[in-house]
Amino acid sequence: MTKLEEQFGQIDIYLFDQLLKGRIAPGMRILDAGCGGGRNLVYFLREGYEVFGVDQDARAVQSVRALARRLPESNFRVEPIERMSFEDACADVVINSAVLHFARDDAQFEAILNGAWRVLKPGGLFFCRLASTIGMENQVEHAEGRRYKSPDGAERYLVDEALLATHAERLGGDLADPLKTTVVQNQRAMTTWVLRKNA
Repeated sequence: MTKLEEQFGQIDIYLFDQLLKGRIAPGMRILDAGCGGGRNLVYFLREGYEVFGVDQDARAVQSVRALARRLPESNFRVEPIERMSFEDACADVVINSAVLHFARDDAQFEAILNGAWRVLKPGGLFFCRLASTIGMENQVEHAEGRRYKSPDGAERYLVDEALLATHAERLGGDLADPLKTTVVQNQRAMTTWVLRKNA
C-alpha cells in the first residue's frame, strides 16, 4: 500500500477534488448515504472528522465500524437511505456515490434522493456520482422508464442533464460545480453532481 493510498484509501477522485477546492474542511460532519465498505471515508476518519454512514449491507457497515473504531457504532447504521434514522439537517456534507443508478424506478430514485437531501444542512454540500446517458446517448439501449442497458451489459437507472436540473430546482439546490461526466470507453458514463443546499 502506498502512502497516498494509506492516507486517502480508494477515495473517488471527484470527491478528492472537493477537498482540494476547500469545500470540505475539518470540523464538518460527513454523512455517507450508501457508504458500502467505506472507501470514501478513509481520509475523513484519519483526519478526525465526525463521520456517519448508512448502507443496507450489514457486512459493509461492519467493515466501516472496524475502520472507525474511535466513533460510536451507532454512527453507522444498516438501513435504507430513504428511511434513514438520522435527524434532519444533521450533516454539512452528504456523500451519495454509485447508489442512485440502482433505483428500480422514478419513485425509488426520488425517495433515495429525498432521503439523502433531508439530512443535509442548509448551505451544505451534496456530492453525488451516478450513471447517466450523457455522452453515450446512442450507445445505451432503453429497457423501461429510465432504465437502460449500457454497453457493459448492466441495466441501470440512467439520468441526463435535464433530469438533474429538474431535481436540483425541486430540492432547492444550486450547482457547486458544472456537471462532469466520465465516459468509460464503450462501457458506461458516470456523472458527478455536486449541489449546494439553499439556506
